[in-house]
Amino acid sequence: MTLKPMHGRDMTQGPLVRHLLAVAWPVSVSFLLQTFYNLVDAFWLGKLGKSALVAPTVTMNIVFIGIALAMGLGQAGTTLISQYKGANRPESMGRAAGQSFILQIGVGCLIAGLGLLFAPQLLHFLQTPADAFEGTLLYMRWILAGVPLMFIFHVYQGIYTGLGDTKGPMRINIATVILNLLLDPLFIFGWGPVPAMGVGGAAIATVIARAVASLLAIHAILGGSGFRIHPSDLRWDQKMISRLFKIGIPLSLGQAGTSLGFTLLIGIVNSFGSSVTAAFGVGHRIIMMVSVPAIALSQANATAVGQNLGAGFVDRAVKSVRNSAFLVTLILLPLTTATFFFGEHITHWFIADPEVIAYGRDLFRITSFSVFAFSLILVIFGAFSGSGHTLPVMVVNMGRLWAVRIPASWLLAVVMDKGPVGLWWAMNISNIVAGTVAFIWFMKGEWKKPVIGDQGDISELPDTDRSSPR
Repeated sequence: MTLKPMHGRDMTQGPLVRHLLAVAWPVSVSFLLQTFYNLVDAFWLGKLGKSALVAPTVTMNIVFIGIALAMGLGQAGTTLISQYKGANRPESMGRAAGQSFILQIGVGCLIAGLGLLFAPQLLHFLQTPADAFEGTLLYMRWILAGVPLMFIFHVYQGIYTGLGDTKGPMRINIATVILNLLLDPLFIFGWGPVPAMGVGGAAIATVIARAVASLLAIHAILGGSGFRIHPSDLRWDQKMISRLFKIGIPLSLGQAGTSLGFTLLIGIVNSFGSSVTAAFGVGHRIIMMVSVPAIALSQANATAVGQNLGAGFVDRAVKSVRNSAFLVTLILLPLTTATFFFGEHITHWFIADPEVIAYGRDLFRITSFSVFAFSLILVIFGAFSGSGHTLPVMVVNMGRLWAVRIPASWLLAVVMDKGPVGLWWAMNISNIVAGTVAFIWFMKGEWKKPVIGDQGDISELPDTDRSSPR
């Protein structure tokens, strides 16, 4: 493995706020691009009719398991790379990157193989409508075949985020979103020598875009001029693989569990009628958009915490969390204040139905400032993820939904007959409770110990003076 001394961003030196913003803004752009990426298929397939829209909807529910695993293992790579970078241990960085590469390819191929083998059974289990079954099966098989490509990109993204370079992944995201945007209508409807392929064409376009992303990622990590994995780094290393699993699996389980919880929660929401569902849908989308800066700063904070804990700068890692919380407050408090006062107008912009607007007004007034509280939780999650102590992230994420929001929604909305207002208060309460638990867990300070020293390899640290900068 070779590494240019100045490649990436050294977050152990210099102004932390500047570093955090520099790492966060490309993450924000990438997150928005991924949201757009998912909308493109739905937009063009909608032109074929409502049955065609079943394909991406059903497939996403199944493929999300793979996405959760890829994201969790990718974050594990980020954690180890950032800590080894901070510790000035390039050989360990290369080994962590190489093991992340072979692990993700292996897991991606396993998920793709099992999915392709049992695709028909999965669609029957999910009660896929008969008129959409064949098209959905074709779409799903293509998407599953491309799952290993998705994992390869997450390897690259995890490595470069740990280095403090989030612009590289953003550039690839931009290129592949544009490519998918061009290929979707071409393959779905056909043009010139290209035949119309309908639902299957949308999946093929997505797989081609992911293939391009993975090829660019492989070039960057295996043949790039900045960071390069050496062939010896690709030899199986059980200790490093175990470390990646230990960090990544709780994050993956937390995301998968959260997704399942939201699926059940939507079922409760739907029981109150289409107007409540519409208001919830608008509110959820706006909340996700408002939360993008917090998600990005959480990732930037994870990188800063990882690098500084690896370097032994515990006080600077704590300072990163404080600065990230300050930035989130500076950005999100005005946004959530706006949703509190103008939630009625925001809902009206999407749907001009008076009943939906009334539900939307109540939703934003009850939940807006709890969304701000949850944004601060994401900052704390960044500290846990960057340190490699990810169990709290899983517990708080799953507990927020399964232990608090879902039972509170049923109790307030159904048992106590509060209706939709009970649902909105359950959202508020769950965020406040989760924030309190996360803060108490954070203050215990267990996250301040880097995971790269857990198995006796801390002796690899150089003898150079690593006193914390002031």
